[in-house]
Amino acid sequence: MSEKVSLGMLATGVPGLDTLLGGGLGEFSFNMIAGAPGSGKTTLAHQIMFALASPERKALFFTVLGEPPLKMLRYQQQYSFFELDKVGSSIRYVNLAEDLRTGNFRGVITRIMEEVESFGPGLVFVDSFRSVVQTARAGNEGVAELQYFIQELGTRMASWQATSFLIGEYAHADVDANPILTVADGVLSLSQHHDQNSVVRKVRVVKMRGQAHLAGSHTFRISGDGVHIYPRLLPPLAEDRLPGHPVDREVRRIPSGVATLDPLLHGGIPQGHSVLVAGPSGSGKTILATQFLAEGARQGEHGVAVYFEKGTSRLRNARLAELVQAGHVSVVESRALDLSIEELLDELLTTVERTGARRVVIDSLSEFSLYLAPEFRDNLRLGVFRILSALAKLDVTVMLTMGIDDRFTELRFSQSEVAFLTDAIIALRYVELGGRLEKVLSVVKVRGSAHSTDLRLLQITDKGLEIGPSPLQAEGMLSGHPSPRSGR
Repeated sequence: MSEKVSLGMLATGVPGLDTLLGGGLGEFSFNMIAGAPGSGKTTLAHQIMFALASPERKALFFTVLGEPPLKMLRYQQQYSFFELDKVGSSIRYVNLAEDLRTGNFRGVITRIMEEVESFGPGLVFVDSFRSVVQTARAGNEGVAELQYFIQELGTRMASWQATSFLIGEYAHADVDANPILTVADGVLSLSQHHDQNSVVRKVRVVKMRGQAHLAGSHTFRISGDGVHIYPRLLPPLAEDRLPGHPVDREVRRIPSGVATLDPLLHGGIPQGHSVLVAGPSGSGKTILATQFLAEGARQGEHGVAVYFEKGTSRLRNARLAELVQAGHVSVVESRALDLSIEELLDELLTTVERTGARRVVIDSLSEFSLYLAPEFRDNLRLGVFRILSALAKLDVTVMLTMGIDDRFTELRFSQSEVAFLTDAIIALRYVELGGRLEKVLSVVKVRGSAHSTDLRLLQITDKGLEIGPSPLQAEGMLSGHPSPRSGR
């Protein structure tokens, strides 16, 4: 043999699944879809079937002792992927319940082979296989017959010129120990993880022959459009970070939206940087983020705002509401209390790419953590890292807000050590000055750039944030005596 054999790849039609599989399903492969009841096996199988079935590639769907075809169709046609015109012509359902009630496993094999030969399918599904086990619990003879049935069916399905799927109600331990794995080319395991009051669905590619699939568990959600998988991966490196590509050292500066803040940043925010705005409640974080988006609109740059508690119907910031209504800012929001990092990231990146946005605001990380499922909430830093890495790849400038306790004597700028992940930090806090509680602002860091280290008074007016003199200068003005550093 002088040439390598190339595997034909089939696009599954399930968002995110082809990425997990390493490009798609291998044509003529024998696959197993396993999972506990209610994990989404049948829905995933139907979504793949309706995406691939055609007059040239017909599908044959065998139901065993699970739900009858009419009941199954009643529920599956509620999903948007369901195409009624394909049923009967490109997709055929066969119920094997009566054949299996007799316990004649060899007869069932014969029936399956007859249907395959007469219909000539390019796709074959057998659902639900675990129910067959229940018919052979009693007696060694029944177990032996079942073992023969499993091995024979697996071997036959692997030899057909069709892409085949065996669907069964197995737990992870059952899948790993099942002898049918020896003949299966691919194994997908679906599960539901219950933690406190949240349920997170996950899929794992246990095995996929000849393909560099993604390992580990990945979250997915079932909606009216069917299954949507959110692969857990980082974006590829930018070309200018790779060997042989020169690095552009002249970083473009963009205005922050607060004219008096830009000089403290030595010209504005570096394009593509992430800026953390940290401060206690009422210090002006959301107002600063809004002015950042408004400045983008003036510059002709679309913005994306990620909000949680502040839904569009509850926006009290009239300026932000105007930006949204005028189409200058798109809003990504969620009301799910079992959100995964991958799900939010997928929606955010889709919105950025669809609108061509150059500015993103996430307000706030403190509220964001409340919406995450517990297992993601415990590792907020990893989630923020993945979001910022993906947006950096798109050269989008990001402003994140985070609420922190103002303890006056502590210089703490974020929770879960998120501050280390951002390129710049703007800190807001309160000080007591002349018998009043005043707000102050300082630029803590700007990665790769010089910046002012001055403390400046901050006021919130009808026009937004206004940055004034340093507290030391203001104290001198209030006392009627010039500050030693004021130069007066």
